[in-house]
Amino acid sequence: MNIDTLQEKIKLLNEKTRPHYKLYSQREKEILTKTIKLNEEVGELCNDILAVLKLQRKSKLEKFDKRSIYEEFADVIITTIQLAEAAGVDTSRAISDKLTKIEKKYLQDK
Repeated sequence: MNIDTLQEKIKLLNEKTRPHYKLYSQREKEILTKTIKLNEEVGELCNDILAVLKLQRKSKLEKFDKRSIYEEFADVIITTIQLAEAAGVDTSRAISDKLTKIEKKYLQDK
Protein backbone atom coordinates (compact mmCIF):
# COMPACT_ATOMS: atom_id res chain seq x y z
CA MET A 1 0.00 0.00 0.00
CA ASN A 2 1.35 3.40 -0.89
CA ILE A 3 0.95 6.58 1.16
CA ASP A 4 -1.76 8.02 -1.13
CA THR A 5 -3.91 4.90 -0.76
CA LEU A 6 -3.38 4.94 3.00
CA GLN A 7 -4.38 8.60 3.22
CA GLU A 8 -7.55 7.94 1.21
CA LYS A 9 -8.50 4.99 3.45
CA ILE A 10 -7.91 7.08 6.56
CA LYS A 11 -10.00 9.93 5.12
CA LEU A 12 -12.93 7.54 4.60
CA LEU A 13 -12.43 6.05 8.06
CA ASN A 14 -12.41 9.53 9.62
CA GLU A 15 -15.69 10.39 7.95
CA LYS A 16 -17.33 7.27 9.39
CA THR A 17 -15.83 7.53 12.88
CA ARG A 18 -15.95 11.31 13.40
CA PRO A 19 -17.52 12.11 16.76
CA HIS A 20 -21.09 13.38 16.48
CA TYR A 21 -21.00 15.68 19.49
CA LYS A 22 -19.82 19.14 20.24
CA LEU A 23 -18.38 20.65 23.37
CA TYR A 24 -21.01 23.16 24.31
CA SER A 25 -20.01 24.49 27.68
CA GLN A 26 -16.97 26.42 28.78
CA ARG A 27 -16.49 23.81 31.53
CA GLU A 28 -16.26 20.98 28.99
CA LYS A 29 -13.74 22.96 26.96
CA GLU A 30 -11.69 23.67 30.08
CA ILE A 31 -11.66 20.00 31.09
CA LEU A 32 -10.51 18.99 27.61
CA THR A 33 -7.74 21.59 27.46
CA LYS A 34 -6.53 20.73 30.99
CA THR A 35 -6.48 17.04 30.07
CA ILE A 36 -4.35 17.74 27.02
CA LYS A 37 -2.07 20.02 29.06
CA LEU A 38 -1.64 17.28 31.69
CA ASN A 39 -0.56 14.85 28.99
CA GLU A 40 1.98 17.39 27.73
CA GLU A 41 3.40 17.86 31.22
CA VAL A 42 3.59 14.10 31.83
CA GLY A 43 5.48 13.76 28.54
CA GLU A 44 7.98 16.39 29.64
CA LEU A 45 8.44 14.59 32.96
CA CYS A 46 9.01 11.32 31.10
CA ASN A 47 11.71 13.01 29.01
CA ASP A 48 13.47 14.15 32.17
CA ILE A 49 13.21 10.69 33.73
CA LEU A 50 14.75 9.19 30.61
CA ALA A 51 17.54 11.76 30.88
CA VAL A 52 18.16 10.98 34.56
CA LEU A 53 18.45 7.31 33.59
CA LYS A 54 20.72 8.32 30.68
CA LEU A 55 18.34 6.75 28.19
CA GLN A 56 17.92 9.88 26.07
CA ARG A 57 19.87 10.53 22.91
CA LYS A 58 23.17 12.32 23.36
CA SER A 59 21.97 15.73 22.11
CA LYS A 60 19.17 15.79 24.70
CA LEU A 61 21.47 14.60 27.48
CA GLU A 62 23.88 17.43 26.74
CA LYS A 63 21.09 20.00 27.24
CA PHE A 64 19.56 18.31 30.29
CA ASP A 65 19.61 20.14 33.60
CA LYS A 66 18.87 17.84 36.55
CA ARG A 67 17.03 20.67 38.31
CA SER A 68 14.34 20.70 35.64
CA ILE A 69 12.90 17.38 36.87
CA TYR A 70 11.69 19.22 39.99
CA GLU A 71 9.84 21.69 37.80
CA GLU A 72 8.34 18.90 35.71
CA PHE A 73 7.03 17.07 38.79
CA ALA A 74 5.55 20.36 40.01
CA ASP A 75 3.97 21.01 36.59
CA VAL A 76 2.29 17.57 36.65
CA ILE A 77 0.97 18.10 40.17
CA ILE A 78 -0.26 21.64 39.49
CA THR A 79 -1.92 20.69 36.20
CA THR A 80 -3.55 17.65 37.80
CA ILE A 81 -5.03 19.85 40.52
CA GLN A 82 -6.22 22.35 37.90
CA LEU A 83 -7.92 19.53 35.99
CA ALA A 84 -9.51 18.23 39.17
CA GLU A 85 -10.85 21.71 39.92
CA ALA A 86 -12.27 22.03 36.40
CA ALA A 87 -13.93 18.61 36.75
CA GLY A 88 -15.36 19.46 40.17
CA VAL A 89 -13.20 16.96 42.06
CA ASP A 90 -12.26 17.72 45.67
CA THR A 91 -8.54 16.90 45.48
CA SER A 92 -8.05 16.66 49.25
CA ARG A 93 -10.94 14.23 49.60
CA ALA A 94 -9.85 12.20 46.56
CA ILE A 95 -6.31 11.78 47.90
CA SER A 96 -7.47 11.01 51.43
CA ASP A 97 -9.98 8.41 50.21
CA LYS A 98 -7.41 6.78 47.94
CA LEU A 99 -4.74 6.63 50.64
CA THR A 100 -7.24 5.00 52.99
CA LYS A 101 -8.08 2.43 50.32
CA ILE A 102 -4.40 1.71 49.64
CA GLU A 103 -3.60 1.38 53.36
CA LYS A 104 -6.48 -1.06 53.87
CA LYS A 105 -5.37 -3.15 50.91
CA TYR A 106 -1.78 -3.44 52.08
CA LEU A 107 -2.69 -4.01 55.72
CA GLN A 108 -4.96 -6.89 54.64
CA ASP A 109 -2.16 -8.43 52.57
CA LYS A 110 0.13 -8.75 55.60
